[in-house]
Amino acid sequence: MSQPTDGSSKTITYRDSGVDIDAGNALVEAIKGVARSTSRAGADSSLGGFGGLFDLKGAGYRDPILVAANDGVGTKLRIAIDTGRHATIGIDLVAMCVNDLVVQGAEPLFFLDYFAVGKLDVATAAAVVSGIGEGCRQAGCALIGGETAEMPGHYQGDDYDLAGFAVGAVERGEILPRPDIVVGDVVIGLPSSGVHSNGYSLVRRLAAEEKLGWDAPAPFAPGTSLADALLTPTRIYVKPILAALEATGGATDGPLKALAHITGGGLSENIPRVLPPTVAAAVDLTTWHAPAVFGWLAKAGNLPEAEMLRTFNCGIGMVAVVAKDGADGLVRLLQEWGEAPVVIGEITPPSGERSSAKGKGDSWAVRYEGALKYAG
Repeated sequence: MSQPTDGSSKTITYRDSGVDIDAGNALVEAIKGVARSTSRAGADSSLGGFGGLFDLKGAGYRDPILVAANDGVGTKLRIAIDTGRHATIGIDLVAMCVNDLVVQGAEPLFFLDYFAVGKLDVATAAAVVSGIGEGCRQAGCALIGGETAEMPGHYQGDDYDLAGFAVGAVERGEILPRPDIVVGDVVIGLPSSGVHSNGYSLVRRLAAEEKLGWDAPAPFAPGTSLADALLTPTRIYVKPILAALEATGGATDGPLKALAHITGGGLSENIPRVLPPTVAAAVDLTTWHAPAVFGWLAKAGNLPEAEMLRTFNCGIGMVAVVAKDGADGLVRLLQEWGEAPVVIGEITPPSGERSSAKGKGDSWAVRYEGALKYAG
Protein backbone atom coordinates (compact mmCIF):
# COMPACT_ATOMS: atom_id res chain seq x y z
CA MET A 1 0.00 0.00 0.00
CA SER A 2 1.39 3.40 -0.98
CA GLN A 3 2.06 5.85 1.85
CA PRO A 4 1.37 9.52 1.00
CA THR A 5 3.84 12.13 2.21
CA ASP A 6 1.40 15.00 2.66
CA GLY A 7 -0.76 13.52 5.44
CA SER A 8 -3.71 12.77 3.13
CA SER A 9 -5.59 9.47 2.90
CA LYS A 10 -3.66 6.36 1.90
CA THR A 11 -3.56 5.38 -1.76
CA ILE A 12 -4.83 1.88 -2.48
CA THR A 13 -3.60 0.50 -5.79
CA TYR A 14 -4.81 -2.36 -7.98
CA ARG A 15 -1.91 -4.42 -6.64
CA ASP A 16 -3.08 -3.70 -3.09
CA SER A 17 -6.47 -5.18 -3.98
CA GLY A 18 -4.81 -8.40 -5.11
CA VAL A 19 -4.33 -7.94 -8.86
CA ASP A 20 -0.75 -7.84 -10.11
CA ILE A 21 -0.55 -6.39 -13.64
CA ASP A 22 3.20 -6.96 -13.71
CA ALA A 23 2.70 -10.67 -13.04
CA GLY A 24 0.24 -10.82 -15.94
CA ASN A 25 2.74 -9.17 -18.24
CA ALA A 26 5.44 -11.58 -17.06
CA LEU A 27 3.16 -14.50 -17.93
CA VAL A 28 2.59 -13.16 -21.45
CA GLU A 29 6.34 -12.96 -21.96
CA ALA A 30 6.83 -16.45 -20.52
CA ILE A 31 4.32 -18.08 -22.90
CA LYS A 32 5.15 -16.26 -26.14
CA GLY A 33 7.49 -19.08 -27.09
CA VAL A 34 4.70 -21.60 -26.52
CA ALA A 35 2.44 -19.69 -28.90
CA ARG A 36 5.17 -19.42 -31.54
CA SER A 37 5.70 -23.19 -31.38
CA THR A 38 2.09 -23.71 -32.53
CA SER A 39 2.31 -21.45 -35.58
CA ARG A 40 0.67 -22.81 -38.73
CA ALA A 41 -0.52 -21.59 -42.13
CA GLY A 42 -3.02 -18.81 -41.58
CA ALA A 43 -1.77 -17.77 -38.15
CA ASP A 44 1.43 -16.23 -36.85
CA SER A 45 0.54 -17.09 -33.21
CA SER A 46 1.75 -13.78 -31.80
CA LEU A 47 0.33 -12.69 -28.44
CA GLY A 48 -0.39 -9.29 -26.97
CA GLY A 49 -3.01 -7.81 -29.31
CA PHE A 50 -6.66 -7.25 -28.52
CA GLY A 51 -7.68 -10.21 -30.65
CA GLY A 52 -6.15 -13.11 -32.52
CA LEU A 53 -6.17 -13.09 -36.31
CA PHE A 54 -6.52 -16.02 -38.70
CA ASP A 55 -6.36 -15.99 -42.50
CA LEU A 56 -8.64 -18.70 -43.94
CA LYS A 57 -7.41 -18.09 -47.48
CA GLY A 58 -3.84 -18.40 -46.26
CA ALA A 59 -4.77 -21.76 -44.76
CA GLY A 60 -5.87 -22.98 -48.17
CA TYR A 61 -9.65 -22.92 -47.83
CA ARG A 62 -11.90 -22.11 -50.79
CA ASP A 63 -15.48 -22.17 -49.46
CA PRO A 64 -15.23 -23.01 -45.76
CA ILE A 65 -17.79 -23.46 -43.03
CA LEU A 66 -16.48 -22.50 -39.60
CA VAL A 67 -17.05 -24.90 -36.72
CA ALA A 68 -16.60 -23.76 -33.10
CA ALA A 69 -16.38 -25.66 -29.81
CA ASN A 70 -15.67 -24.76 -26.21
CA ASP A 71 -15.15 -26.93 -23.14
CA GLY A 72 -13.29 -27.38 -19.88
CA VAL A 73 -11.74 -30.36 -18.10
CA GLY A 74 -14.27 -30.86 -15.32
CA THR A 75 -13.14 -31.83 -11.84
CA LYS A 76 -10.06 -33.58 -13.20
CA LEU A 77 -8.72 -30.08 -12.62
CA ARG A 78 -9.21 -30.58 -8.88
CA ILE A 79 -6.62 -33.39 -8.88
CA ALA A 80 -4.12 -31.23 -10.77
CA ILE A 81 -4.57 -28.35 -8.31
CA ASP A 82 -4.50 -30.48 -5.16
CA THR A 83 -1.33 -32.29 -6.22
CA GLY A 84 0.51 -29.43 -7.94
CA ARG A 85 0.68 -31.43 -11.19
CA HIS A 86 -0.11 -28.85 -13.87
CA ALA A 87 1.91 -30.03 -16.86
CA THR A 88 -0.72 -32.03 -18.76
CA ILE A 89 -4.09 -30.54 -17.84
CA GLY A 90 -3.75 -28.15 -20.76
CA ILE A 91 -3.57 -31.10 -23.16
CA ASP A 92 -6.94 -32.24 -21.80
CA LEU A 93 -8.36 -28.78 -22.38
CA VAL A 94 -7.35 -28.74 -26.04
CA ALA A 95 -8.41 -32.36 -26.57
CA MET A 96 -11.93 -31.81 -25.32
CA CYS A 97 -12.42 -29.02 -27.86
CA VAL A 98 -10.59 -30.24 -30.96
CA ASN A 99 -11.96 -33.78 -30.78
CA ASP A 100 -15.41 -32.20 -30.94
CA LEU A 101 -14.39 -30.33 -34.10
CA VAL A 102 -12.89 -33.23 -36.02
CA VAL A 103 -16.01 -35.39 -35.59
CA GLN A 104 -17.73 -32.89 -37.88
CA GLY A 105 -14.99 -33.27 -40.47
CA ALA A 106 -13.39 -29.97 -39.48
CA GLU A 107 -9.69 -29.21 -39.21
CA PRO A 108 -8.93 -27.33 -35.98
CA LEU A 109 -7.38 -24.00 -36.96
CA PHE A 110 -6.85 -22.03 -33.77
CA PHE A 111 -7.36 -22.16 -30.03
CA LEU A 112 -7.83 -19.64 -27.24
CA ASP A 113 -7.78 -20.31 -23.51
CA TYR A 114 -9.30 -18.70 -20.44
CA PHE A 115 -7.32 -19.04 -17.20
CA ALA A 116 -8.94 -17.62 -14.05
CA VAL A 117 -7.24 -17.52 -10.66
CA GLY A 118 -7.42 -15.79 -7.30
CA LYS A 119 -3.74 -14.84 -7.25
CA LEU A 120 -1.61 -15.36 -10.32
CA ASP A 121 1.39 -17.63 -9.92
CA VAL A 122 3.41 -17.24 -13.10
CA ALA A 123 5.09 -20.64 -12.85
CA THR A 124 1.80 -22.50 -12.43
CA ALA A 125 0.10 -20.60 -15.23
CA ALA A 126 3.08 -21.09 -17.54
CA ALA A 127 3.00 -24.86 -16.88
CA VAL A 128 -0.70 -24.97 -17.74
CA VAL A 129 -0.23 -22.97 -20.93
CA SER A 130 2.74 -25.13 -21.91
CA GLY A 131 0.36 -28.09 -21.79
CA ILE A 132 -2.10 -26.16 -23.92
CA GLY A 133 0.70 -25.56 -26.42
CA GLU A 134 1.49 -29.28 -26.52
CA GLY A 135 -2.16 -30.06 -27.15
CA CYS A 136 -2.27 -27.52 -29.97
CA ARG A 137 0.82 -29.05 -31.57
CA GLN A 138 -0.76 -32.51 -31.37
CA ALA A 139 -3.90 -31.14 -33.03
CA GLY A 140 -2.10 -28.98 -35.60
CA CYS A 141 -3.84 -25.79 -34.51
CA ALA A 142 -2.43 -22.42 -33.50
CA LEU A 143 -2.64 -20.93 -30.02
CA ILE A 144 -3.48 -17.37 -31.04
CA GLY A 145 -4.59 -15.83 -27.77
CA GLY A 146 -6.36 -16.15 -24.47
CA GLU A 147 -7.36 -14.41 -21.29
CA THR A 148 -5.80 -14.50 -17.84
CA ALA A 149 -8.18 -13.25 -15.17
CA GLU A 150 -6.87 -12.56 -11.67
CA MET A 151 -9.91 -12.38 -9.37
CA PRO A 152 -9.00 -12.15 -5.67
CA GLY A 153 -11.88 -13.03 -3.38
CA HIS A 154 -13.57 -15.13 -6.04
CA TYR A 155 -11.09 -18.02 -6.18
CA GLN A 156 -9.52 -19.19 -2.93
CA GLY A 157 -5.94 -20.31 -2.29
CA ASP A 158 -4.30 -22.00 -5.27
CA ASP A 159 -7.58 -22.67 -7.08
CA TYR A 160 -7.87 -21.82 -10.76
CA ASP A 161 -10.27 -22.58 -13.55
CA LEU A 162 -9.81 -23.30 -17.24
CA ALA A 163 -11.90 -23.03 -20.36
CA GLY A 164 -10.90 -23.55 -23.96
CA PHE A 165 -12.27 -22.30 -27.26
CA ALA A 166 -11.40 -23.84 -30.62
CA VAL A 167 -12.40 -22.92 -34.16
CA GLY A 168 -12.03 -25.18 -37.16
CA ALA A 169 -13.07 -25.19 -40.79
CA VAL A 170 -14.49 -27.68 -43.24
CA GLU A 171 -15.21 -27.16 -46.91
CA ARG A 172 -18.88 -26.80 -47.74
CA GLY A 173 -20.31 -30.22 -48.51
CA GLU A 174 -17.71 -32.09 -46.43
CA ILE A 175 -19.47 -31.88 -43.06
CA LEU A 176 -19.94 -35.02 -40.99
CA PRO A 177 -22.06 -36.96 -40.17
CA ARG A 178 -23.38 -37.96 -43.58
CA PRO A 179 -27.06 -38.82 -44.04
CA ASP A 180 -26.36 -42.08 -45.92
CA ILE A 181 -25.60 -44.32 -42.91
CA VAL A 182 -27.25 -47.67 -43.63
CA VAL A 183 -27.67 -51.11 -42.12
CA GLY A 184 -24.47 -53.08 -42.61
CA ASP A 185 -22.06 -50.18 -42.10
CA VAL A 186 -19.20 -50.99 -39.72
CA VAL A 187 -18.58 -49.39 -36.31
CA ILE A 188 -14.88 -48.89 -35.49
CA GLY A 189 -13.52 -47.80 -32.12
CA LEU A 190 -10.27 -45.96 -31.39
CA PRO A 191 -8.80 -46.68 -27.94
CA SER A 192 -8.78 -44.11 -25.17
CA SER A 193 -5.83 -43.47 -22.88
CA GLY A 194 -8.00 -43.98 -19.80
CA VAL A 195 -10.75 -41.93 -18.21
CA HIS A 196 -9.94 -38.87 -20.37
CA SER A 197 -11.80 -35.84 -18.90
CA ASN A 198 -15.26 -37.04 -17.93
CA GLY A 199 -16.68 -38.64 -14.80
CA TYR A 200 -14.10 -37.27 -12.38
CA SER A 201 -16.63 -36.27 -9.76
CA LEU A 202 -17.39 -39.98 -9.44
CA VAL A 203 -13.70 -40.92 -9.73
CA ARG A 204 -12.80 -38.58 -6.87
CA ARG A 205 -15.71 -39.84 -4.75
CA LEU A 206 -14.59 -43.44 -5.24
CA ALA A 207 -10.98 -42.60 -4.38
CA ALA A 208 -12.23 -41.03 -1.15
CA GLU A 209 -14.45 -44.03 -0.39
CA GLU A 210 -11.44 -46.30 -0.87
CA LYS A 211 -9.41 -43.98 1.44
CA LEU A 212 -6.73 -43.50 -1.20
CA GLY A 213 -4.54 -40.41 -1.21
CA TRP A 214 -3.38 -39.01 -4.53
CA ASP A 215 0.21 -40.07 -3.85
CA ALA A 216 -0.82 -43.63 -2.99
CA PRO A 217 0.03 -46.36 -5.50
CA ALA A 218 -2.71 -46.69 -8.12
CA PRO A 219 -4.50 -50.03 -7.54
CA PHE A 220 -4.75 -50.48 -11.31
CA ALA A 221 -1.28 -49.25 -12.37
CA PRO A 222 1.64 -50.74 -10.41
CA GLY A 223 4.55 -48.36 -9.93
CA THR A 224 2.42 -45.27 -10.61
CA SER A 225 0.78 -42.91 -8.13
CA LEU A 226 -2.98 -42.58 -8.24
CA ALA A 227 -2.71 -38.91 -9.24
CA ASP A 228 -0.29 -39.56 -12.10
CA ALA A 229 -2.43 -42.41 -13.41
CA LEU A 230 -5.66 -40.41 -13.28
CA LEU A 231 -4.02 -37.33 -14.85
CA THR A 232 -3.07 -39.28 -17.99
CA PRO A 233 -4.10 -36.76 -20.67
CA THR A 234 -6.99 -37.18 -23.06
CA ARG A 235 -5.98 -38.52 -26.46
CA ILE A 236 -6.18 -36.17 -29.43
CA TYR A 237 -7.44 -37.97 -32.54
CA VAL A 238 -7.28 -35.10 -35.02
CA LYS A 239 -4.27 -35.90 -37.20
CA PRO A 240 -5.00 -39.60 -37.83
CA ILE A 241 -8.64 -38.88 -38.65
CA LEU A 242 -7.89 -35.98 -41.00
CA ALA A 243 -5.19 -38.06 -42.70
CA ALA A 244 -7.61 -40.96 -43.14
CA LEU A 245 -10.26 -38.65 -44.57
CA GLU A 246 -7.81 -37.13 -47.04
CA ALA A 247 -6.44 -40.50 -48.14
CA THR A 248 -9.86 -42.06 -48.74
CA GLY A 249 -11.61 -39.36 -50.75
CA GLY A 250 -12.85 -37.04 -48.03
CA ALA A 251 -16.14 -36.91 -46.21
CA THR A 252 -18.20 -36.79 -49.41
CA ASP A 253 -16.87 -39.74 -51.40
CA GLY A 254 -14.88 -41.76 -48.87
CA PRO A 255 -16.04 -44.62 -46.65
CA LEU A 256 -16.02 -42.62 -43.41
CA LYS A 257 -19.58 -41.49 -42.74
CA ALA A 258 -19.70 -40.37 -39.11
CA LEU A 259 -17.57 -39.88 -36.01
CA ALA A 260 -18.55 -39.68 -32.34
CA HIS A 261 -16.31 -38.32 -29.58
CA ILE A 262 -17.01 -40.51 -26.53
CA THR A 263 -17.22 -38.07 -23.63
CA GLY A 264 -19.84 -37.60 -20.90
CA GLY A 265 -22.65 -40.06 -21.51
CA GLY A 266 -20.24 -42.71 -22.76
CA LEU A 267 -20.97 -44.95 -25.72
CA SER A 268 -24.66 -45.12 -24.81
CA GLU A 269 -25.38 -41.44 -25.35
CA ASN A 270 -22.72 -40.28 -27.82
CA ILE A 271 -23.14 -42.82 -30.61
CA PRO A 272 -26.84 -41.90 -31.06
CA ARG A 273 -25.86 -38.25 -31.64
CA VAL A 274 -24.48 -39.12 -35.09
CA LEU A 275 -27.01 -41.72 -36.25
CA PRO A 276 -30.21 -41.02 -38.21
CA PRO A 277 -33.40 -42.33 -36.59
CA THR A 278 -33.69 -45.05 -39.23
CA VAL A 279 -30.79 -47.10 -37.84
CA ALA A 280 -29.15 -48.28 -34.62
CA ALA A 281 -25.73 -49.63 -33.64
CA ALA A 282 -24.97 -53.08 -32.28
CA VAL A 283 -21.78 -52.93 -30.19
CA ASP A 284 -19.93 -56.10 -29.19
CA LEU A 285 -18.39 -55.44 -25.79
CA THR A 286 -16.10 -58.48 -26.10
CA THR A 287 -14.06 -56.95 -28.94
CA TRP A 288 -11.77 -54.90 -26.71
CA HIS A 289 -10.36 -54.84 -23.18
CA ALA A 290 -11.17 -51.70 -21.22
CA PRO A 291 -8.09 -50.27 -19.43
CA ALA A 292 -7.63 -51.50 -15.88
CA VAL A 293 -8.73 -48.17 -14.38
CA PHE A 294 -12.29 -48.95 -15.45
CA GLY A 295 -12.21 -52.33 -13.74
CA TRP A 296 -11.10 -50.59 -10.55
CA LEU A 297 -13.86 -47.99 -10.85
CA ALA A 298 -16.50 -50.65 -11.49
CA LYS A 299 -15.39 -52.64 -8.45
CA ALA A 300 -14.89 -49.66 -6.12
CA GLY A 301 -18.32 -48.27 -6.92
CA ASN A 302 -20.09 -51.59 -7.39
CA LEU A 303 -21.20 -50.08 -10.68
CA PRO A 304 -23.45 -52.05 -13.02
CA GLU A 305 -22.33 -52.31 -16.62
CA ALA A 306 -25.08 -49.96 -17.82
CA GLU A 307 -23.81 -47.24 -15.47
CA MET A 308 -20.23 -47.72 -16.67
CA LEU A 309 -21.29 -47.47 -20.31
CA ARG A 310 -23.16 -44.19 -19.86
CA THR A 311 -20.66 -42.56 -17.49
CA PHE A 312 -17.21 -43.43 -18.89
CA ASN A 313 -15.68 -44.10 -22.30
CA CYS A 314 -14.76 -47.62 -21.09
CA GLY A 315 -11.67 -47.71 -23.32
CA ILE A 316 -13.09 -46.30 -26.58
CA GLY A 317 -12.46 -42.58 -27.01
CA MET A 318 -13.65 -42.16 -30.59
CA VAL A 319 -16.11 -44.11 -32.75
CA ALA A 320 -16.27 -44.13 -36.55
CA VAL A 321 -19.11 -45.36 -38.75
CA VAL A 322 -17.67 -46.67 -42.01
CA ALA A 323 -19.05 -48.22 -45.20
CA LYS A 324 -18.52 -51.97 -45.06
CA ASP A 325 -16.48 -52.15 -48.26
CA GLY A 326 -14.08 -49.47 -47.03
CA ALA A 327 -13.63 -50.58 -43.43
CA ASP A 328 -10.51 -52.72 -43.92
CA GLY A 329 -8.72 -49.96 -45.81
CA LEU A 330 -9.60 -47.35 -43.22
CA VAL A 331 -8.35 -49.61 -40.43
CA ARG A 332 -5.00 -49.97 -42.23
CA LEU A 333 -4.68 -46.22 -42.72
CA LEU A 334 -5.38 -45.53 -39.07
CA GLN A 335 -2.82 -48.15 -38.08
CA GLU A 336 -0.23 -46.40 -40.25
CA TRP A 337 -0.87 -43.27 -38.17
CA GLY A 338 -0.21 -45.11 -34.93
CA GLU A 339 -3.80 -45.86 -33.98
CA ALA A 340 -5.07 -49.26 -32.87
CA PRO A 341 -8.57 -49.34 -34.39
CA VAL A 342 -10.95 -52.13 -33.42
CA VAL A 343 -14.11 -53.19 -35.22
CA ILE A 344 -16.61 -53.09 -32.36
CA GLY A 345 -19.92 -53.52 -34.12
CA GLU A 346 -22.22 -52.72 -37.01
CA ILE A 347 -25.19 -50.62 -37.97
CA THR A 348 -28.52 -52.40 -37.61
CA PRO A 349 -32.23 -51.59 -37.80
CA PRO A 350 -33.54 -49.61 -34.80
CA SER A 351 -33.84 -51.67 -31.64
CA GLY A 352 -36.94 -50.02 -30.19
CA GLU A 353 -38.68 -46.76 -29.45
CA ARG A 354 -36.41 -43.75 -29.55
CA SER A 355 -37.24 -42.77 -25.97
CA SER A 356 -36.75 -46.20 -24.44
CA ALA A 357 -33.87 -47.40 -22.29
CA LYS A 358 -33.57 -51.16 -22.05
CA GLY A 359 -31.43 -53.87 -20.59
CA LYS A 360 -27.85 -53.04 -19.67
CA GLY A 361 -27.62 -49.67 -21.34
CA ASP A 362 -29.46 -50.52 -24.56
CA SER A 363 -31.41 -47.66 -26.11
CA TRP A 364 -33.22 -46.96 -29.35
CA ALA A 365 -29.83 -46.49 -31.03
CA VAL A 366 -27.33 -48.70 -29.20
CA ARG A 367 -27.64 -52.40 -28.45
CA TYR A 368 -24.87 -54.12 -26.50
CA GLU A 369 -23.76 -57.69 -26.98
CA GLY A 370 -21.47 -59.62 -24.62
CA ALA A 371 -19.97 -58.13 -21.48
CA LEU A 372 -17.22 -55.60 -20.80
CA LYS A 373 -13.76 -57.08 -20.28
CA TYR A 374 -11.17 -55.24 -18.22
CA ALA A 375 -7.40 -55.36 -18.67
CA GLY A 376 -5.20 -56.45 -15.78
